[in-house]
Amino acid sequence: MDNEMKGFNEMSEILKALAHPVRLCIVSGLLKKGQCNVTYMQECLELPQSTISQHLQKLRAAGIIEGTRNGLEVSYKVSNEKIEKIIEILINTESK
Repeated sequence: MDNEMKGFNEMSEILKALAHPVRLCIVSGLLKKGQCNVTYMQECLELPQSTISQHLQKLRAAGIIEGTRNGLEVSYKVSNEKIEKIIEILINTESK
């Protein structure tokens, strides 16, 4: 597989991970806030912690976010700079 196709495959995985309203909301919120923990996300999204954790796992697996452990708490942040551009395009397009 050539490098161009490898790049398309990586971007396809990122887009698949973002293709859910809750995951888009999580990523958008992390970009606005910088970083936060599951409890904060749970309060904002009004979803069970287990549901949010499943979505976070998919975002981590796609290399979109990363978590930093501090004792029992994990703070998440967006770790892929391409994501900010993608979300910005999606949100700016939405408001037009």
